[in-house]
Amino acid sequence: MDGLLLSLMVIPLVAAAAPLLAAAIGKVAKVPLVVFEIALGIMIGPSLLGWAEPTEFVKILADLGLAMLFFMAGNEINFAAIKGRPLNRASIAWLISLAGGLLVGILIAPTVAAGVFIAVALSSTALGTLLPVLRDAKELSTPFGKAVTAIGTVGEFGPLLAISLFLSGHSLGHSVVVLLGFVLISGLAIWLTGRGENKVIHSMVNATLHSSGQFAVRLVLLILALLVGLSMAFGLDMLLGAFSAGVLWRVLISGAAPHDREVVEHKLDAVAFGFLVPLFFINTGVVFDVDALLSSPLTLALVPLFLVLFLVVRGLPNLLAAPVGATPRDKRAMVLFSATGLPVIVAVTAIGLERGLLPSGIATALIGAGMLSVLLFPMLALLYRRKEAPYGSGTTAA
Repeated sequence: MDGLLLSLMVIPLVAAAAPLLAAAIGKVAKVPLVVFEIALGIMIGPSLLGWAEPTEFVKILADLGLAMLFFMAGNEINFAAIKGRPLNRASIAWLISLAGGLLVGILIAPTVAAGVFIAVALSSTALGTLLPVLRDAKELSTPFGKAVTAIGTVGEFGPLLAISLFLSGHSLGHSVVVLLGFVLISGLAIWLTGRGENKVIHSMVNATLHSSGQFAVRLVLLILALLVGLSMAFGLDMLLGAFSAGVLWRVLISGAAPHDREVVEHKLDAVAFGFLVPLFFINTGVVFDVDALLSSPLTLALVPLFLVLFLVVRGLPNLLAAPVGATPRDKRAMVLFSATGLPVIVAVTAIGLERGLLPSGIATALIGAGMLSVLLFPMLALLYRRKEAPYGSGTTAA
């Protein structure tokens, strides 16, 4: 059977099976859904069963899923809830992580350029991956959840800025000008959107809410395409545009009726987490080269090293961002959540490999460690949180 056809049959099967497995195992232990998506992707990929193969069409869908993941992250961030102490502390912690990552990266990499790629990867936090986990655990509105959201916001947006400034292949001056141009245009769009009442758009959203028009979903895809296209036209990473698109949409829809906003959010969840985002995580497992990892003892040894470095370089500095009154278990959970990273790591390593500046062994080890962080850290963090007393007795203020 044709490889693409088989993949298009098997990948949806895996996507449907993943939540069933998560629900079944959830009776014993709470395991994030992405764990099953990645693990099943590896299982059906060329490294094991060989039922699904990397194809250009699936890769395009997976890239769209990655963009949608960053869009949803930008859309779900409530800046009013995390501004002040949470965001300020998270920003300081990220700068410490970036400095520590540069030190470690330059020490272990064969070149300074490769060290910079490692540093950016080590300083990332997978906010788009964590938000559904926090939401499912009903943690988003707690002081702990707000602190983790602030950490993830900086840990996702900061590396995107670093990619644009230092890994774009242009001089720093050129990169700064280009980045400022993008920020000016997207920032102006967000500002103008926030100033207007957007009644026409809100009325169209309401009128097509339960019809085949689905104006809200189509408008989201248009905004996503425009800002992703704009970022790529500026020579920036597409994820910066996707993240900005999420922020723009949140501002645009904020004036709509609460019922309409809720219905639209459910529809976006269906498109993102029911279709596109699972494709990214499953495809990440499919394309992961297990043979290359196991065939090189050095590459294999780098995986646990990077996993520990995620905790030390990215996780520990975020103890600064712990809410007032956080318990030791809160802080351990926060370190684990902070050290969870994969989407930015995939993007950074792809750029490094494409430009020939990052050795393939290091790239494979970074992705492997990133996958393990997604597989292990949120699950362990939730275990710490569940063993706490109901929130409010231990941590009372953000």
